[in-house]
Amino acid sequence: METRIIVLDDFKKNGIISENDLVKIGEAAAVLRNGGLVAFPTETVYGLGGDARTESASERIYAAKGRPSDNPLIVHISKKDEIYPLIKGATAMGEALMDTYWPGPLTLVFPKSDVIPKTTTGGLDTVAVRCPEHPVANKLIELAGVPVAAPSANRSGRPSTTRAEHCIEDLMGRVDVILDGGPCEIGVESTIVDLTGETPMLLRPGAVTAEMIKETIGLDPVKDKALTGPLKEGERPKAPGMKYRHYAPKAPLVLVTGEKRAVWDKIREMSLERENAEIICSRECAEYLEDTGKKIRVLGAYGNEDEIARSLFAVLRETDSDEIDMIIAEGFSENDLGLAIMNRLKKAAGWTIIKASS
Repeated sequence: METRIIVLDDFKKNGIISENDLVKIGEAAAVLRNGGLVAFPTETVYGLGGDARTESASERIYAAKGRPSDNPLIVHISKKDEIYPLIKGATAMGEALMDTYWPGPLTLVFPKSDVIPKTTTGGLDTVAVRCPEHPVANKLIELAGVPVAAPSANRSGRPSTTRAEHCIEDLMGRVDVILDGGPCEIGVESTIVDLTGETPMLLRPGAVTAEMIKETIGLDPVKDKALTGPLKEGERPKAPGMKYRHYAPKAPLVLVTGEKRAVWDKIREMSLERENAEIICSRECAEYLEDTGKKIRVLGAYGNEDEIARSLFAVLRETDSDEIDMIIAEGFSENDLGLAIMNRLKKAAGWTIIKASS
């Protein structure tokens, strides 16, 4: 398959969709409308989109990613009203969350209508829906005129894509169009909340935090057990990224958690024991470990969760260019956006976690 790369030059320069860019987005929208696949930027990560109503488009998405077919796809819409034909009813909690955080990085799970086939939902009777805030994503969906199923635009198991060049690396020759709108702002995928029970359940943490959800609906979301460990064999994932090896670079990754200085000392000890180890960590940790002589990739300033989240997947991908046999990663606080960062790091490590002691 020949993949066309469409670059939104004006949007990349000034963040505004020009008339020229609008024509290009319209061309990509026509591809979606006609059953094709388009990789496109959102405020979280790049998505790989296809018409959510058709089994053939969803099957093409699974094939392009090499993704297991029981891993649900998130359906994207351009405005709130477009959700109602896709679901069997919204709860008061759902209405409150949509009114507060849409468009934005929040995905909500409802019982699905017959408009969305089970091919799209990984065999489930529920559907996960999001309304992205990114101008390009939103305009693309609006012009396509169809709900767009869009998992992250990467090969299954690999770190998600936050730049068009990552999409090219993973999906060239596998999709019809890659729409280059520059780097993503947030850097980790959307928060997913299941609203099909009496109590909201957090399936995946993201930029809309558990604290923000509680503030909006007055209830603390229950955290799904998949946030604390991998699903068992035979368990069906309720949302993307819950079951299979995910976000992983080529070299094995070990995550070190605990009190900050103890973590830094443990990383020092581990890195010196291995000749071909590489470190990913905060700027402050990198300064502390600079005398180790190891290659260190910096995620951002310690405590600056926005900066760390924005660079996480790009840094994980950068390690693939080096001949290394281990990546040692610094753990962070799990408060607020830190919960999402640590969720991705734990999965990238395949739950290989070392607790550093003081």
